[in-house]
Amino acid sequence: MDRPVFLEGERVELRPLGTDDATFLQHIVNAPAVRSRIGSFEPYTFDEEVDWVESRADTDEVHLLVTVDDERVGIIGLHPIHLAWGVVEVGYFIDPEHWGNGYATDALRCMCRYAFEECRYNKVAAQVYETNPASRRVLEKVGFEEEGRFSDEAFIEGEYVDVFRFGLLADDWFDR
Repeated sequence: MDRPVFLEGERVELRPLGTDDATFLQHIVNAPAVRSRIGSFEPYTFDEEVDWVESRADTDEVHLLVTVDDERVGIIGLHPIHLAWGVVEVGYFIDPEHWGNGYATDALRCMCRYAFEECRYNKVAAQVYETNPASRRVLEKVGFEEEGRFSDEAFIEGEYVDVFRFGLLADDWFDR
């Protein structure tokens, strides 16, 4: 992989996305174990992934490839909710072959450090389905707190499930 490291964690490195990542992204976004945890319900083609990667240049979003020893293991991104208020939402997923190694937690710490210390955002928010307790644990390890629960908000694998909203404030990040 020839792209430079943008952010470095204890275990992971975060790098800019390239169109050569489309095959990897297509593989993980279509993986049943990932789809059910991110609420995706339709298959994505290689061309759609290439288009998505290329379209990121025209947005206020930041998407970074999560790598370990130059191997692709996941993706993480910040999506503006309300830039005037300083609020962004974080989203991430890791290839199931790499679950349980702490990569999501490390990547999330890197992204929060970037959001608060470099971009000066006031809050990073996240949403997690009740069917994804592993993602909830990742958020809690980094310091996110549950802010609300949306009952039967999402339809995942044939049933309605609750969605939890989490948030982390800059003041809490700096006070830790």
